Amino acid sequence: MTETHFATRASISGHTQVVVILAHPVGHIRTPAAMNAHFAAAGQDAVIVPMHVQPDDLAAVVDGLRRLRNLGGIIVTVPHKETIAALCDDLTDQARLVGAVNAIRVQPDGRLLGGQFDGEGFCAGLVAAGHAIRGRRIWMAGAGGAAAGIAFALLRQGAGALAIHNRGAARAEVLVARLRHAFPGREIAAAGADPADHDIVVNATSLGLHPGDALPVDCTRMTPGMLAAEVVMQPEVTPFLRAAAAIGCATHPGLPMLTEQVPILARFVTARDWAAG
Repeated sequence: MTETHFATRASISGHTQVVVILAHPVGHIRTPAAMNAHFAAAGQDAVIVPMHVQPDDLAAVVDGLRRLRNLGGIIVTVPHKETIAALCDDLTDQARLVGAVNAIRVQPDGRLLGGQFDGEGFCAGLVAAGHAIRGRRIWMAGAGGAAAGIAFALLRQGAGALAIHNRGAARAEVLVARLRHAFPGREIAAAGADPADHDIVVNATSLGLHPGDALPVDCTRMTPGMLAAEVVMQPEVTPFLRAAAAIGCATHPGLPMLTEQVPILARFVTARDWAAG
């Protein structure tokens, strides 16, 4: 799917709610097209625009955005999801648990409330495609903001076991400790790059986004019958998915995570009847 498949809004006025998405870089992001199509289809006078923000400039940008009186909300993507949590005035329960934010709403008093919906979107995308989560043994690459959200969601959905691999092993251990605290008695462990003996293999890193990226997993250890699931949306078929398909694995692309999140994100950042929780 390309951005030309998404509908666009007819006009922007002084009454339009402006939503921004903060990213670095911005060329690959699909969220603006998807959310603008949602706003147009819903007849909602809102628009989302991308802003390319370097990590060192994030705090200054957020401080400036606070001063915009027509700011509807903020969407947050790589690499800002964890850093921006500390710049919010409050967090939803889920964002606080995960330690990362991918959407911010402006409260009536001007305070910024951060929320986290990556895991909800990822799991909803799997289920919508007919892939069961409950009881499945899952190996996941990544321990960053999106990965943490996905890990908590997979366990809430009843994953039978979760192994987490990260290039920085210490970061995986920290996430595992937090997950074990939230889900006592569950089978949760840090892991190496070998996904053997698992049912679902998830790439929750940005590897595959840029040409020449290393594979996130040792695909030679994957076998037919496994499901390879991706969070990277562009390209639609990543090197990881291509390698898994060549082995005979089923594949699940990254775009459904966004597609399932769009209505949730749109309501969170623009609706005035959303309740924190």
